Amino acid sequence: MTDVSYQNQTHEAEASLGDYFALMKPRVMQLVVFTAVVGLLAAPIGVHPVIAFASILFVAIGAGASGALNMWWDADIDGIMHRTAKRPIPAGKVTADEAKVLGFALSGMAVIMLALSANLLAAGLLAFTIFFYVVIYSMWLKRSTPQNIVIGGAAGAFPPVIGWVVATGSMALEPWLMFALIFMWTPPHFWALALFMKADYHDAGVPMLTVTHGRTSTRKHILAYTVPLALLAVGTAFTSIGGPVYLVIALVLNALFLKGAYNIWKREEAQAEADEYKVEKSFFRLSLWYLFLHFGAILAEALLPAAWGIWA
Repeated sequence: MTDVSYQNQTHEAEASLGDYFALMKPRVMQLVVFTAVVGLLAAPIGVHPVIAFASILFVAIGAGASGALNMWWDADIDGIMHRTAKRPIPAGKVTADEAKVLGFALSGMAVIMLALSANLLAAGLLAFTIFFYVVIYSMWLKRSTPQNIVIGGAAGAFPPVIGWVVATGSMALEPWLMFALIFMWTPPHFWALALFMKADYHDAGVPMLTVTHGRTSTRKHILAYTVPLALLAVGTAFTSIGGPVYLVIALVLNALFLKGAYNIWKREEAQAEADEYKVEKSFFRLSLWYLFLHFGAILAEALLPAAWGIWA
């Protein structure tokens, strides 16, 4: 929970627009926007470009609002962890109260405007996503269980579903396949990070799997999640959102991902420490590309028929 010392802190310097934008976690927003766009364009019903642009903008604002509220709540541990110490609140650029006000204001605006620009179901899903990330993950799971990132990963998996619902106004199997792809990817991605950032989580009192069960157990969990993730990813090629382009990319990516997970699993801790977790860092870097390339392939499958029609 946010330490009281952050609530009324004075600014070391006047906050810039960039400081407030940083509260919205722009790197996370990139993935949210991209997967939401893919969900929208992969849907079988077209959307007017103005409506599509407005809807994606409000989804992005909702994601940014979640980031600001997360930084408000986690300001105390962000100041402890090396990876997050330079965020606007622990760096003294923005107060926690300012982040809270910004987060709530943007949340309300994003949900209301998405309801007006798209439909109530999409707005409801966005509202639930913000609630899930801030309350279920940040306030409850993150500091109470090593399953934090497993269950909490659902928050980052909703954007393609929202995009699909913006277009269709209804649910279907395909957006939930995209949801599952992100949901199953999240634990190996963050556990790989935790392997070489264990001290950060330990010092902050965050019960990541590396802290509660150790690195050996974490290595086993990474492999255990990567196997069904690979099956899901490749199997998606044979659904309506897949195709030959997606299949080739999925086969290559998941072969590399499985190889990386296997290499992590068989590693001795002394060996990993000796080479400064080179294999783990390589797997983490690959995981950063994993979703972008899979969703890029889904997008290609959605756009190729139209492009072929233009050139035919």
